[in-house]
Amino acid sequence: MKQLLKKIIVFIITLEAKAVLWRFKPKIVVITGSVGKTSTKDAIATVLSKNFQIRKSQKSFNSEIGIPLVVLGCENAWLNPIKWLSNIFKGMKVFLFSKDYPEWLVLEAGVDRPKDMEKITSLIKPNIVVITTFAETPVHVEFFSGPEAVAKEKAKILKALKKEGTAILNGDDDAVYNLNKKTKANILTFGFTEVSDLLASNYRTTENGISFKADYDGSSVPVRINNIVGKHHVYSALAALAVGVSVGLNLVDMLESLVEYKSPPGRLKLIKGIKNSIIFDDSYNSSPLALRAALKAIKDLEAKRKIVALGDMLELGKYTIEAHRSVAEYIINAGVEFVFTVGPRSKFIAEALRENGFNKEKIFEFSNSAEAGVQVQEMIEEGDLILVKGSQGTRMEKIVEEIMAEPERAGELLVRQEKEWRSKK
Repeated sequence: MKQLLKKIIVFIITLEAKAVLWRFKPKIVVITGSVGKTSTKDAIATVLSKNFQIRKSQKSFNSEIGIPLVVLGCENAWLNPIKWLSNIFKGMKVFLFSKDYPEWLVLEAGVDRPKDMEKITSLIKPNIVVITTFAETPVHVEFFSGPEAVAKEKAKILKALKKEGTAILNGDDDAVYNLNKKTKANILTFGFTEVSDLLASNYRTTENGISFKADYDGSSVPVRINNIVGKHHVYSALAALAVGVSVGLNLVDMLESLVEYKSPPGRLKLIKGIKNSIIFDDSYNSSPLALRAALKAIKDLEAKRKIVALGDMLELGKYTIEAHRSVAEYIINAGVEFVFTVGPRSKFIAEALRENGFNKEKIFEFSNSAEAGVQVQEMIEEGDLILVKGSQGTRMEKIVEEIMAEPERAGELLVRQEKEWRSKK
C-alpha cells in the first residue's frame, strides 16, 4: 500500500513540476557524481545568488521525489499524508497563480538503482551539467553490476543537456573528463591538472580553512575559504567558478561571493569540541572515496592526538569487505592514534588495522553510535582532533552531538536534526 501511495504522489508532483517548468522556463544547473554533489551545489548557489534569483536543492533532494519538490518549493512530508496533500495543493497554486519564480534552479541528481537518471531526465533539461567525480567503489553500487554501471547511469544526464548548454567536468578524473566525447555542448573543465580550464594550484590547508590559487584564461586569483578543510572543497569552488564563467560572471566578483560559502552540515565541517578539542564533522554520509579524502584532510594537520570515529559504509554490496579493509592504510598514514568503529561492517576496518600492526588496545568497536559517543567523550583530551564519519544509517551525528562544545546548537550545526530523523533509533 505504501509503495502504491508513493507512486501516486510521485506521479502527481512530477506532473505539477513539469507544468511549472513549462510555464516559468527557469535555467537549470544539475550536479551529479559520486562525491561532492551537495558541497558543489552550495558553492554554485553561492556564486549565482549574487546576480540571479535562484533556488537550490534543500539538503540532498536529488531523487525522483526530491527534485520535483525543489521545483515546486515544497518540503519533504515524510510519512505524513496531510503534508503530502498540502504539497500537492501548493504545487497547483504555484502553477496557476504564482507570478514570481527563480531564474535558476541549482539541483543535485543522484542514483540508487538502474534507470533512476532516466526518471530525472524525463523531468529536467539542464542548461549546465556539472560532474564531480566517479569513485572506484561508489555508494549505491549494491544495485548495479559494478562501478562502471553507476558511472554510466549518472552520465545519462548529459543526454538531457541542451545543445547550447555547458558540461563542466572534473579534469582530474579520467572517467569524467572523457565524457567530453559524449556531448556536443560546450565543455569547461576544472582541477589541478594542466588539461583543466579552471586550474588550481598552491593548495594549503590549516585548522582555519583552505586556500589555493585559481587560474582561468590568463587570469590568476587567490581563493581562501574559512571553516572548511579538505581538497575536495577546492573542486567544489572550481566547479562554482566554472559555472559562473559559463554565464558571463567576473572571476574577481565571484571570489567575493565564495568568501560567504559555508559547507553544509556533516560535510567535513569544523565544530568546537569539548575540552578545547576540534571536531571534523563528516557525518552526513560515507563512501570509500569520501572517507579517504577525509583522512587525507586530517593527515597534514597538527593535533595533540588524532581520533577517528567511523561508521559502516552502506550499499556497497559485494565490495563491502574489501572497501572497509582498504581504509586501514589511510588511517595509519594520517597518524591516527585512536579508532572507534560503529556497526558490523566496520569490524573489517578494525581487523585490517590489527593485521597492519595498529595498537589493538587503541581500537574500540561498537554496535551503535550512541554507545560509541559516550566512550569517545570519555577519551577526549584538550587539543585532540576528532574525525566523525559514516553512512546515514549509522547516525554518526549522535557522536558529534555527544562531544561538541555547544550541544544546544545541534539543530543549527548538525545534519539530520529534523524531528522525523531524531525520532528514529
